[in-house]
Amino acid sequence: MNVFDVMGPVMVGPSSSHTAGAVKIGLVARRLLKEEVKKAEILLHGSFLATGKGHGTDKAIIAGLLGMQPDDERIPYSFQIAEERDMEFSFGGTELRHAHPNSVLLKLVGKGGNKLDIIGSSQGGGAIKIDKIDGLDANFCACYPTLIVHNVDQPGHVAVVTAMLGQYSVNIATLQLYRDKRGGRAVMVIECDQEIPEEMVEKLRKIEGILKVTYLSMEENDEFPIIARNHK
Repeated sequence: MNVFDVMGPVMVGPSSSHTAGAVKIGLVARRLLKEEVKKAEILLHGSFLATGKGHGTDKAIIAGLLGMQPDDERIPYSFQIAEERDMEFSFGGTELRHAHPNSVLLKLVGKGGNKLDIIGSSQGGGAIKIDKIDGLDANFCACYPTLIVHNVDQPGHVAVVTAMLGQYSVNIATLQLYRDKRGGRAVMVIECDQEIPEEMVEKLRKIEGILKVTYLSMEENDEFPIIARNHK
């Protein structure tokens, strides 16, 4: 246990679950999309839907999608900043089966055409979990460099990916496998102890039978920073 387990995260907002966690879900989704968000459909579930507006969950998610951290003083002005950045966004409600009460479904379109559907949940104390990506289970904490590989469910893909990680001296912390049906779509979720070189990610994308490769880096710098503004 560390001091953040006792005191909670450094943040702007009234709730570590409804505010800080919501910012992190938006930020992770932005990094997985790998480009600035052009359009976001945000569907809230459970407690996020029932009490989220009063806790600033809506503004927090938009702030994360803009690239803000939980302690960013601009979070209360995220709607205004999103409009200035030409980000379209809408909110609604949904019922997610077997989901944590603090969950949200994000349907994102990037400015370069990338698309991503992601379900994330705020677990308390600012911790989050990414539950699904593009309809398939993921279940990772977004606290390690994480490789998500969607592939055709056929022999050999797991061996190829793990062997390539070994070649690049990347140690696997956890590995999870999911599929929608035998011979259908499958996904590998691999949390790693080191950052994965972009060169390796690009090689994976070219392998036959691999449908999509998404990588979540833990490096602090945002590839698509928002323009600093003073909103008072």
